[in-house]
Amino acid sequence: MTLRIHFTSEDLTRITIAQYPDPLWEVLLSLHMLQSTDAAPVFARWRRQVRADPGTVDRRLLDLAPPVGYSPDFLTPAAAADGLENGIDALRSTPRVRLRKDLTELSATRPPARWTRLLGDGDRDTLDGLAQAVRDYHRAVLLPHWAHIQGRLGADRSVRTRALLTGGSARLLPTLHPALCWSPPVLELRGPHVRGDLHLDGRGLRLVPSFFCWPTPTLLRDRELTPVLVYPIAHDLRWLGEREPRPASGRALAALLGMRRAAVLETVAGGAGCTTGEVARRVGISPATVSHHTSVLRQAGLIGTRRVGETVLHTATGLGVDLLNGDSCLAVGQPTGLA
Repeated sequence: MTLRIHFTSEDLTRITIAQYPDPLWEVLLSLHMLQSTDAAPVFARWRRQVRADPGTVDRRLLDLAPPVGYSPDFLTPAAAADGLENGIDALRSTPRVRLRKDLTELSATRPPARWTRLLGDGDRDTLDGLAQAVRDYHRAVLLPHWAHIQGRLGADRSVRTRALLTGGSARLLPTLHPALCWSPPVLELRGPHVRGDLHLDGRGLRLVPSFFCWPTPTLLRDRELTPVLVYPIAHDLRWLGEREPRPASGRALAALLGMRRAAVLETVAGGAGCTTGEVARRVGISPATVSHHTSVLRQAGLIGTRRVGETVLHTATGLGVDLLNGDSCLAVGQPTGLA
């Protein structure tokens, strides 16, 4: 099936890319991933860890977020773009008409749990309990990995931002995901979970890179809500962000990689994607030397290199970010498989 997103000329100038991970989209999509029977291998260790303690996940969250099919739009309010607590406040303030509409949509595909009757009535205690369940889940399941999630999404955002700034929507939209096809002025999303038409009508489109979105982009069901397209990011073959990173000394990093190579990694990680020429100017070495160092760093899985139009950009991988942050459990030398 196919969803067609229709752009006006105004919409093409109002495309934005989320600056930070959206905590409530990550909560929802990680709940899907947790229950999926065919999830990507990169999430296998995380799933085993969470499933090992069944009490970590409140049953109410699973009732509202089945592994396939519809999940209520009210679980991912736009206010969450400004942080977890803003999103939870918006969730607690969901109007009764929205609760009933979304829960009716959910009940069309699965029998409703008894407690959702109170939720549909806007019962304050029930809403507060759901909000607390979301907060507890985020703290127990996602927060220990948040630095890694931020690093991975930051690398993706750097590439997308550069594409948007240098080539506009015509360069950006075709690069987001293989399931998306840009045929101006329509962006088509193919997949079993979508169908119909979304007319932006001058509202623009907010692009949200997501760590747990898999395998294809997704969006809100209600076309009247603020348009948002959530898309999967590329992952390292291994997920090593299992502990909060500890500060590392620049001297230790230089001893491990060499002063110039460490400087190249720090430069790549500190910008919105860097070209070879930009790294050369910032570090003070020749482009040929930069190419040598980036080749070694890429083979070690610390940076990724990809082409955006005629520009070649280097960005730090999650492994590279972890190394800069001092995670001692890193094993340098494992390729990431990034293009």
